[in-house]
Amino acid sequence: MSIKILLAATALCAPAAAFAQAMPGMDRGRHQRHAEPSAQAKPAPTPPAHQGSQSAPPTDPQPGLNHGAVHSTLRDPARDDAMPGMDSGAMDHGSMPGMNHAGMDMKGMKGALGGYSMMRDASGTAWQPDSSPMWAIMGKTGDWSTMIHGFVTLIQDHQGGPRGDSKTFSTSMLMGMAQRPVGRGTLTLRAMGSLDPLMGKSGYPLLLATGETADGRTELVDRQHPHDAFMELAATYSHPLGQDLSAFLYLGLPGEPALGPATYMHRFSGMANPEAPISHHWLDSTHVTFGVATAGLVYKGLKLEGSIFTGREPDERRWDIERPRMDSWSVRATVNPTTNLSLQVSHGFLNSPEGLHPEEDVRRTSASVTWNLPLGEDRNWQSTLAWGRNDPSGGEHGHKTDAFLLDSAVQFGRWTLFGRAENVDKDELFGDIHEGDPLAGKVFNVSKLSLGGYHSVPLGKVALDLGGLVSKYDLPRDIQSRYGSDPTSFMLFTRLRITG
Repeated sequence: MSIKILLAATALCAPAAAFAQAMPGMDRGRHQRHAEPSAQAKPAPTPPAHQGSQSAPPTDPQPGLNHGAVHSTLRDPARDDAMPGMDSGAMDHGSMPGMNHAGMDMKGMKGALGGYSMMRDASGTAWQPDSSPMWAIMGKTGDWSTMIHGFVTLIQDHQGGPRGDSKTFSTSMLMGMAQRPVGRGTLTLRAMGSLDPLMGKSGYPLLLATGETADGRTELVDRQHPHDAFMELAATYSHPLGQDLSAFLYLGLPGEPALGPATYMHRFSGMANPEAPISHHWLDSTHVTFGVATAGLVYKGLKLEGSIFTGREPDERRWDIERPRMDSWSVRATVNPTTNLSLQVSHGFLNSPEGLHPEEDVRRTSASVTWNLPLGEDRNWQSTLAWGRNDPSGGEHGHKTDAFLLDSAVQFGRWTLFGRAENVDKDELFGDIHEGDPLAGKVFNVSKLSLGGYHSVPLGKVALDLGGLVSKYDLPRDIQSRYGSDPTSFMLFTRLRITG
């Protein structure tokens, strides 16, 4: 990673560190109790959270709901009144540090993959730190626990330089989940959709972004593709095998295989930023995959899993459900050694991922660490550091390319600040070699730094976010004649989201 990207990473972390040290009114004593619950506060038979605690024995699983497809988020400051009728005794508070228990009735919720806190679940079968916060509306109907989450964002986008563009567009997501006990195990159903296709097949302007196609013939370059209308339709069943040990099966059409970190849209450190990372297709682009089957084992804070799935990326027809091919595979190991830390390493084989280059296969390797730190009531800091490598074969893109990402977000009350630093090897910025551009097919190492923030206005069970961000770039001299020597991009956004 270049010296400039390291400086950018330092720039991201320094402000958050300052807030962690100097926030007025921060309740350090409360944070300490969350991070390391005392022996007196926990029931005697319950193991510590970082060892995969269960709030009920495997033979009597609690009905509940995994918020895996939920964007990892925080409770709204205006929704902190205790809910009458809440069964605090059914919860292991020590296993869910950082969560605002006072304002949320857990309805007997548990992790979808085993006997741990549901706060650990992120996108697909990915994990995040147990202390990660969340937003959602939860309920209970008979044996079913339910959850709903969603947002809609209106964005004014301006990408600078000669290859930049401007556009006003909207992104959105609505997710619903339901969970209940089945025998000795737990069944979780999940559905998530988006109206992103309404922005048009060419998506929105985003300098240095590459991946997928607008019309089946032209690669999207300096633009981010829209998400499909159907982002996840999945079912998970987990079954206890013994104390702290469980097995699970996840099926999705679409779904997300065991490859890469928790998707940027589903982790607190990444979801505050409304733009997609330019490293998306090195880290987590498989989060919408038409055909996924994942099986795995969970033992305390360790998860081992493997997937078979469809390697081809979604096509330009964003409203349909595509035919599953199940021609690719991946494996992933994840460990949560403490309540505030989650690490993963994964590797996968993607068969013919790009429709415009059907002869090319890709081996993708990823490693990441996500760190979350509760700072007190309505205050949280989370950062994710990730690396991904694409190793293609069988076509004209025969060189390995790497991507590094660091994103971070800190919330203090109604204000949230966020940042993202990236360093990526790009080989698709100027088309294919046969198209005749002298820069075509060459690998260029580019860097991007984005900083922004938003202010939240509570409106009952929803919140209105008003925010913006600015992005700067570090580009090699060979491409500055195309992009400009010092382009600047910005976004202004208004987001309405469910908070519960």
